[in-house]
Amino acid sequence: MRVGIMTGGGDAPGLNAVIRAFVKRGAGQLGLEVVGIEDSLAGLLHQPLGVRNLTPRDCRGLLQRGGTVLGTTNHGDPFAYPQKDGSVKDRSGDIADSLRALGVEGLVSIGGDGSQRIAMRLMRERGIPVIGVPKTIDNDLAATDVTFGFRSAVDVATDALDRLHTTAESHDRVMLLEVMGRDTGHIALEAGIAGGADVILLPEIPYVPARVASKIHRRRAMGRTFTIIVVAEGALPVGASVADRAAALKRGGGASAIVVEALKPFVDSEMRVTVLGHLQRGGSPIPYDRVLATRFGVAAADAVAAGEWGKMVRLHNGVVDLVPLEQAVAANRYVDPDGDLVRVARATGVEFGA
Repeated sequence: MRVGIMTGGGDAPGLNAVIRAFVKRGAGQLGLEVVGIEDSLAGLLHQPLGVRNLTPRDCRGLLQRGGTVLGTTNHGDPFAYPQKDGSVKDRSGDIADSLRALGVEGLVSIGGDGSQRIAMRLMRERGIPVIGVPKTIDNDLAATDVTFGFRSAVDVATDALDRLHTTAESHDRVMLLEVMGRDTGHIALEAGIAGGADVILLPEIPYVPARVASKIHRRRAMGRTFTIIVVAEGALPVGASVADRAAALKRGGGASAIVVEALKPFVDSEMRVTVLGHLQRGGSPIPYDRVLATRFGVAAADAVAAGEWGKMVRLHNGVVDLVPLEQAVAANRYVDPDGDLVRVARATGVEFGA
């Protein structure tokens, strides 16, 4: 059997580890022919096609390597593919034609909820057998306990907080660290707890600026003349909208810039913003993510060999198994404002501004 494998959406530490494990298990032990599709589905929409055969010999050095050797994109839904004139066109049929021309009988899609939804449509509407592998550093797929790349992103954010503590204390500043998390605040919450943040602002908990300022003033009263604030990129004050965030981005700021402006009437401290951005996506995966990605890659190869199409591999109660794609994309995982991690953070003095 010839099977294609691709990576879609934003990159995440561990993508190459999945590819490596899938190829070593699938081509090395199960007799599969593996075709790597470059730049997500875009590799199937242009001539010459962006594809290459993958063998275990091609996997050397991939376990610890960040990014994805196949390339990726979060643009170009084949069901609404952008054209030069600004219109969109359904090119899903071209995807199916390219796979047939290559003799590819099935597709492994490594990606987040958007990539998995596209894969599900390709299976339903174009008859392309698909296996999904969950990937998102935001850890917002409810069907799996955790996604690879998330722990590495938390590690990067925690290291940044450790570094910001020393400079914040030296200059008596309010330091804001903005991390990824447009819709969910898992990175901000876990990094904030691990890095000893004083304030954590999440999309799930709209904040009142006066409450954040009160935390800064209480710390001053105790002789703590600096404050560390972690801000998820989707965090907004009470009453604000997504349009306000978009406007801030156009002005060259983001969630942290909104926080600074909102605090100015209440706080006279010097405030500085650090935006981690794509630093969270880059670099080598930590050991946890290497192991999880390897488990997912092996499970995907076994699923292909068993003909378990239309499913996504996942981690569930410590065991890697399969879940129907429909269930995999049915719900996102949000931070529970009343959950254990938020409770623990509050119990150690963290302010959420609610």
